Amino acid sequence: MAQEFKLKDLTSLSLSPGSKQEVEVDGVEGGKVLLVNTGGRIQAMGAKCTHYGAPLAKGVLTADGRVKCPWHGACFNTSTGDVEEAPALDALPVFKVTERNGAVYVTGDESAIKNSRRQPNLSCAGASAADEKVVIVGGGSGALGAVEGLREKGFTGGITVISNEGYYPIDRPKLSKALMTDLSKLQWRDKGWFDSGNVEWVDGEATAVNFGERKVTTKNGQNISYTKLILATGGIARTLPLNGFRVLGNIFTLRNVHDVKAIVDAIGDKGKKVVIVGASFIGMEVANAICKDNTVTVADMSKVPLERVLGEKVGAGIQKAVEAKGVKFHLGGGIERAEPSASNPSKVGAVILQDGTKLEADLVILGVGVMPATDYLRDNSVLRLEKDGSVQTDENFQVSGLKDVYAIGDIATHPYSGPGGEGKLVRIEHWNVAQNSGRHVANHIVNPTQNRPLNIPIFWSALGAQMRYCGNTANGWDDVIVDGDPAEAKFVAYYTKGETVVAMASMGRDPLMSQSSELMRLNKMPSKKHIQDGVDVMSVAA
Repeated sequence: MAQEFKLKDLTSLSLSPGSKQEVEVDGVEGGKVLLVNTGGRIQAMGAKCTHYGAPLAKGVLTADGRVKCPWHGACFNTSTGDVEEAPALDALPVFKVTERNGAVYVTGDESAIKNSRRQPNLSCAGASAADEKVVIVGGGSGALGAVEGLREKGFTGGITVISNEGYYPIDRPKLSKALMTDLSKLQWRDKGWFDSGNVEWVDGEATAVNFGERKVTTKNGQNISYTKLILATGGIARTLPLNGFRVLGNIFTLRNVHDVKAIVDAIGDKGKKVVIVGASFIGMEVANAICKDNTVTVADMSKVPLERVLGEKVGAGIQKAVEAKGVKFHLGGGIERAEPSASNPSKVGAVILQDGTKLEADLVILGVGVMPATDYLRDNSVLRLEKDGSVQTDENFQVSGLKDVYAIGDIATHPYSGPGGEGKLVRIEHWNVAQNSGRHVANHIVNPTQNRPLNIPIFWSALGAQMRYCGNTANGWDDVIVDGDPAEAKFVAYYTKGETVVAMASMGRDPLMSQSSELMRLNKMPSKKHIQDGVDVMSVAA
């Protein structure tokens, strides 16, 4: 029930345009609200990001009415509190704010003030769109974004999700960053939540799609009809087609909860020799997560970790930071084979590099990338997969040449229109991108004439400290401007092509990533020359 609460130590609404302020609420233990002034209008809303609870007062406020989390890029509409960008799932509550007699008050539910979140409205009458049925193949970030988006936008037809993971949508980034296995701490939504939105959840694996008859077939022979289809099956962790890697035990990929449980069980009481093949983000995150209690070695063909994405200078700095935690690296050479253990020939005992180096191992973890999970489409006579196994779409994620069929997330190759993108077809394996594309497809189904908003790709990585990244280098980059020292986990790097900043990475410089992503979205990002001349990106109005 809505009540009126006084804001502590505030005598007037004197917030200047473009400003924000976190204020305590009298009478509500731990209660705070965020006051924002956009366009001369002062509003009150939840003070904490609904993703991981970051204080939004330390985020970025834009003139077009968005407040962005300083950590992972979640974005909210300041008028409605609605989610505008992932990874937030719950919206923010908004409150009526009034000033009288030398005090300022907000009106709202005490629980909403305390929790700083508003769950999406999933109610549906099911009448006006009784003949409409959206089927979503896949149960990850993109699928969840699509489900929430459909119901939030008023879609009242049927929704069926087909997933073969064995659990409801989880916070997948925590798998590699923390090796978490407790579903109660990983799961974003449960059965009751989906039931409340009249969403049917099918535990099963899609094996074929008949686009002519508009039916999806599952492994157990079930045929599920659709009027709109969203393909969101994500990725499959790559393995190595080298001697020993496909026959020996204790060699793991890391993609789902089952993988992590197997890795944690193999580590057991710790003190293990672990070889990680691949200095990718997954490989580096796992190394960081387990190096305290185990002997960890990372092997990769690149000169430095993360070289393809971050470049040699930044990658070398991050390598030093991770080496300081005890992780060893063997870089610049390939892998020859995996050898069995002398004590148990069924399990791995060592990884042999092409130069003959022998890396002893109790277990091996592969971080060598993912490929689109599209085997169920490979023999389809209607849809032609790209060379990498992905599905080509247009800017609205509609599958090329197919009506009422969409592809999102890791399997989608789509035009990129961010800075330097020029509409180049890209496939982006980011958690935020998948969820945002799911929300956009939902909106396109409900409002097909609305243009897709530009979302700048964002991801983050746990590498001893939190690294933030926004933008995309689809068309390459020819220079990088680095301020600070990556080895000290405090830096910003701007990746440029010509005079355009196409991407940026940072550590210890929040909310610089969020600010940069909004400036990129608004086409206000300073040029390479401006940054070299000392322009402070945080001083540019978003």
